[in-house]
Amino acid sequence: MTEPHPRGTAAVPAQAVRRIAGRAATEAHPDGAVRTTGTAATVCGRRTEIALDVALPYPEPLAPLVDRIRDRVTSRTAELTGLDVSRVHIGVTTLTPALCGPVGSGAGSGSAPAPAPVPADAGSPGSRSPRRWWAQRRLPLGILTLLATVAFGALAADLILVHTGHRPAAAWRTGTLHWMYGHGPGEPLVTAAGLCCALLGAGLLLLAVTPGRRDLLTMSSPVPGTDIAVDRCAVAALVHAAATGTDGVTAARTHVRRRRATVRAELTTGDLTTADRTTAERRITRAASSALADCGLRRPLRLRVTARPPRGRTLAPASTPASASTPAPASTPASVPSLAPASSLASAAAPAPAPAPSATHALAGGDL
Repeated sequence: MTEPHPRGTAAVPAQAVRRIAGRAATEAHPDGAVRTTGTAATVCGRRTEIALDVALPYPEPLAPLVDRIRDRVTSRTAELTGLDVSRVHIGVTTLTPALCGPVGSGAGSGSAPAPAPVPADAGSPGSRSPRRWWAQRRLPLGILTLLATVAFGALAADLILVHTGHRPAAAWRTGTLHWMYGHGPGEPLVTAAGLCCALLGAGLLLLAVTPGRRDLLTMSSPVPGTDIAVDRCAVAALVHAAATGTDGVTAARTHVRRRRATVRAELTTGDLTTADRTTAERRITRAASSALADCGLRRPLRLRVTARPPRGRTLAPASTPASASTPAPASTPASVPSLAPASSLASAAAPAPAPAPSATHALAGGDL
């Protein structure tokens, strides 16, 4: 018997992997509330790497939902394409608020309840999420590649025409060589050009060794080989919703940086004391800390909360108990003659210590 002849191979392009991964991400939520805003995929042999930008429903724990998306994308891509998914990058770019409460939390909705949030330290042994999300530097890399392609392509085309077509060298090439031969390194123009090239090289080195993507915060991933990041604007929206949902807060401004989150809350109208403001700051701190804990960030943010009264209002001094030596207001003695005779006033004032002159004048005026 003769051996069967090989019938060929099947190649799955990156575009097909990208579309399959985007569709699988939308199937991860039972209500279809997950939406993909950007997809990318690379195929190398029998392995593929996928990157997704998704919009998730709010309010819902991010870590378990992203974990379900990762599992769905990995399983469906491997099932439909036959490729091994080596890595899945998921970035949360948008939070879409639900119109009728949390998605899938209503009674009788028929959907499974959301799983409990995954703790930040629940990763398997040996797994380590990146501290920063590295950028691909597509814009500077594209510009540098374009300039190099134009310059070296023109030089290669001129050299080919000279050696194969027996044409004279281009004027721009010979002119550049003559100019460089006649100008030394000590001239100002050559020095300025060298400084520009040095600055350009230093900038490219800086871009190569720095992570970039300062707008993304990495999250703790419970599964090795999976990187999860959330946009800082999304974290700020979660903290803002938690702060404004606290009792006594009418408005709030939130700002999230790489290592710190700041909340400036405006309290309700009315006279507020320092103790009231401290109590309000504690409530806001608890709510904002709970929202940050639900995000599952790999590096916890330092939280700073400041509460203030509405504009045009000032903090009222703390109330102190009245003492026996506090003089009575002037209106009190004026109503005494209509309630008691003058003799009772004299007997009541007799055992008191020596009154101040102003108090004696007020009593005498009311008596008259």
